[in-house]
Amino acid sequence: MTDRRTLCHALLATAALLAAPLAMAQAYPSRSITLVVPFAAGGPTDVVARSLAVVMGKSLGQSVVVENKLGAGGTLAAGAVAKAVPDGYTFLIHHNGMATAPGLYRKLPYNPLNDFEYVGQVIDVPMTLLGRKDLPAQTPQELFAWVKANAAKATLAHAGLGAVSQLCGMLFQQAMGVELTTIPYQGTAPALNALLGGQVDVLCDQTTQTLQHIKAGSVKLYGVTTRERIRSLPDTPTLEESGLKGFEVKVWHGIYAPKGTPVAVVERFGTALRAAMKDPAIVARMGELGAEIVPEAKQTTEGLRTWLKPEIDKWGALIRAAGSYAD
Repeated sequence: MTDRRTLCHALLATAALLAAPLAMAQAYPSRSITLVVPFAAGGPTDVVARSLAVVMGKSLGQSVVVENKLGAGGTLAAGAVAKAVPDGYTFLIHHNGMATAPGLYRKLPYNPLNDFEYVGQVIDVPMTLLGRKDLPAQTPQELFAWVKANAAKATLAHAGLGAVSQLCGMLFQQAMGVELTTIPYQGTAPALNALLGGQVDVLCDQTTQTLQHIKAGSVKLYGVTTRERIRSLPDTPTLEESGLKGFEVKVWHGIYAPKGTPVAVVERFGTALRAAMKDPAIVARMGELGAEIVPEAKQTTEGLRTWLKPEIDKWGALIRAAGSYAD
């Protein structure tokens, strides 16, 4: 009898353990969820986050509240989420900075590969190579020649140390075999404003910021930084097409949770994310921004996990070669 009771208790305990994740997923969420953005309100990542938050909130049955936590090139926000309670009520949306931080910060207080659970990738945003409106060069090839001839005085703007615009600029200089005078700004908006005002010569920035100015003719467009032409600028050649072989930079975004967040909760949030990526409002909004929704296979835990490590290796090598560190 004792053995039978012991067996029954063991079976009941096992059943409870197996049922717990399902029960948690069914009960989750019971309150609002915070989605942390490492950059300023109104910036490209913030725009993506707020668009997703509205649609995902409807799917989850609870509001998704965007919290902007600025500082240290996105590492302040990432570090805070890494240390947050892993209960499924705090998530992080971050761009390439998740992969570049280990190279830029030699004393990074978190490990992107070990301190997070991965929800999935979201969107890719192409970069555009722009010049001030009155720059003499008319074609990509003319720009390349102008940059080489004027390397000592040409200026290249970027949105700050570790920003994708800086990394794109580093890659451009490497491809050109020159060192330009680089001018950092506190964000993408001031860098773009400097280009619009003619204070700088060249800028590499994403379509979420540049598309309206390209269409208005207030800047010169020399190429896109993706391997293939993009839908929002179908007549614009890629930089690879124009002669910069292997040149590719895009702003990719992923969503993360603190390490230890229950698998069932990560899956529940991920399911809401994948549903949102099919929502007509999201598709239309991303199209307006020139952003590309990633294939569904990338919108998964495994899709983000397998993408991150090679990106860390790629940018780490470039940053070390340039000797450009943030600490």
